[in-house]
Amino acid sequence: MSLINRRQFTAGLLAGGAAMTALPRRASADGSMVFLTDWKAQAEHGGFYAAKALDLYRKHGLDLELRQGGPSQNTQQLMAAGAVDLALGSSNFFLLNMIQVGATVKAVAAFFQKDAAVLMVHPDSGINSVADMAGHPIYVSPGGVVSNYLFMKAKLGFTDEQLRPYNFNLAPFLADNTSIQQGLLSSEPFTAKKEGGVDTKVFLLADSGYSTYANLILASHKTLAERKDQVQAFVNASIEGWNEYLYGNPEAANALIKQDNPEMTDELLAYSRSKMLEYGIVDSGDSLQLGLGAMTDARWKDFYDVMVTAKVYPSDLDYKSAFVTDFVNKGFGLDQKAALTRK
Repeated sequence: MSLINRRQFTAGLLAGGAAMTALPRRASADGSMVFLTDWKAQAEHGGFYAAKALDLYRKHGLDLELRQGGPSQNTQQLMAAGAVDLALGSSNFFLLNMIQVGATVKAVAAFFQKDAAVLMVHPDSGINSVADMAGHPIYVSPGGVVSNYLFMKAKLGFTDEQLRPYNFNLAPFLADNTSIQQGLLSSEPFTAKKEGGVDTKVFLLADSGYSTYANLILASHKTLAERKDQVQAFVNASIEGWNEYLYGNPEAANALIKQDNPEMTDELLAYSRSKMLEYGIVDSGDSLQLGLGAMTDARWKDFYDVMVTAKVYPSDLDYKSAFVTDFVNKGFGLDQKAALTRK
C-alpha cells in the first residue's frame, strides 16, 4: 500500500469540509459494534485482525464487525451518519482536520506510536542523514504535500523548489540516484527492492521529530457518551490483538487479512510486520511503560504547535478536543507482552 493510495485519498475526503451525505443509521444490539479501517486489509491492521481471528473481541463482550476501508468508504460520512461505531484515522492531521470542520469525534487510542512515513534514497547517493538532503529533488505525493511535507518544511529545512510529483510510479526515483522518495515504511522500500533491485537507505520521519501518532481509533461523541464500556472493551481487546500479532504468532491474523484482501501476499505481510517491529512503529516511547495505544497531551501539543508555526492550523483551534486519554495509559497488556516475549 503506497503513501498516496491511503493518505491522498483520506486528505481528499477531508478537503470537502463538513458536507456529508445522509446514510441510514445502523441499528445494533448491545455488544455489537462496527469498526472501519482506513484502507484495504494489510499488516498495518494486523493487531485488529489478530483480535478478530483469536476471538479477543468476543472475550471482551463485543460482537465486532471488522470492516476494511478503501476508496468507496468515506470515514467522515459514515461516522456522522452512525453507520460505523469506531474508525481508524491515519494521523493527527486527520483528527485536527475533522475538528476544524466541526466533526464531533475524538481519538481514543493511538496504535502507532510512530507514523510510518519515510524518506528513502539510493545507497550510492552520498546522503547519510536528513541534513544531507538539502537541494536534492524529492518525489512527494499530493497527499504528502498537504501533510507531512509541511512538517519537513517547517522543521527540517526542505523547500518547495525540491518538490517533484509522485504519481504512484517509482521509475523517476529509480532512474535518478540523487533523488529522494517519500513513502511508507512498508511500501516504497519494498517495491524499490522487489521491482527495481535497489536496496534503499530509509529515514523514518518520526525519528526526525515528526511527532504525529498514527492508526488512531476514532469514536463519535455519541458513541463515547452512550457506549463507553464497549469502547474500553474494544481498546483492550485491540491491545491484546496487537501484542499477539507482534510478539506471538501472526498466522491467524494474516489468513484473515488475505481473506479480506486477496491481493495481499505473505511476503509483504512478513516484511511489513518485521519493519513495524524493527522501527518501533507500534511499540516504542510512551507505550513501553503505559501500554499499547498510549497517547499524551505533550505529544499532541508538540505536533499542534509545529503546525501552528507552519500556518497549517490557527492558534486558537482547540487541539485538546481531538482526543481523550481515558481509555489508554493504564499499562494494560504489559503482562501479556512480557509473557509472549519470554516464550
